Amino acid sequence: MTNYSGKWLQRPNSLTFEVKDSVASITMNCPQKRNCLSFDMLDELHHALLEADDRVDVNVIILSGTGKDFCAGYDLAGLYAEKGKALDASGEEVSYRSHSATYDDDIWNMQHNVQRLFHLIPKLHKPVIAKVHGNCLAGGAELAFVCDLIIAAQDAKIGHPATRANGTPPNQTWFYHMGPQWTKRLLFTGDRLSGEDAAKIGLVLEAVPADRLDQHVSELARKIAAVDPELLASHKRVVNMAMEQMGSTALQSYSIEADARAHLSTGPRRTQFKKDMAEHGLKVALTNRDAPFGDGFAKVNR
Repeated sequence: MTNYSGKWLQRPNSLTFEVKDSVASITMNCPQKRNCLSFDMLDELHHALLEADDRVDVNVIILSGTGKDFCAGYDLAGLYAEKGKALDASGEEVSYRSHSATYDDDIWNMQHNVQRLFHLIPKLHKPVIAKVHGNCLAGGAELAFVCDLIIAAQDAKIGHPATRANGTPPNQTWFYHMGPQWTKRLLFTGDRLSGEDAAKIGLVLEAVPADRLDQHVSELARKIAAVDPELLASHKRVVNMAMEQMGSTALQSYSIEADARAHLSTGPRRTQFKKDMAEHGLKVALTNRDAPFGDGFAKVNR
């Protein structure tokens, strides 16, 4: 097995990584940016998860975020910014496939720079628990939903507001957690759910009071870690194969193409969002995008 500690642990700029009692805790650590998914964050998560999966002293992985949020989404100021030109090793100026120079460039970027991480987590042999608090939005929600188990604080905010003007989720696992109608309900409006309501419809496994979240997840991880890793890997792969038979991998490929197609929209809401971004910045663009949707919450009456 490859040992990733040599090249990864020397540069953990966006994460903290700790192993204790057969549990690896990987924590996104950019609270000043609400743990948004930048290129650096995506890359370091990729290496850290491989490190945890490789280590024989790890049976289970907990993924969480520091500060007020689990992860508030993609870093729109960085991840989706145009990259322009750069110098190669010989000093020559070269152009790179940035975000959306063409439809195919957009798909290429999402496949190689974004979806690479989301495809990795289901393939890991070790179970991954997402410990969700605060905002878990857009790319942050996509990240949580590819984990094996999701435990949320009751007051967590979970959703994908970007579907109102920006695109469709390029990592489509919502359907497998809560079925077609609730998936459509949330994507059509971009509304969020509280952690408590998300648990009612199966979008997350459990919701607990925020002050008990750490203890609850730690106890669950302790129980899982008491099982031999070979058995855990077998359990995970059997269930994942069932999802595979439902077309989960094919759906991810289609979702990227659908998102890239949505980015080409010239409708008024997408056009206004891009105009607001260019003229006023992200804060104004988000405020104007979300204004027609009130408090932005869907309520579960059951």
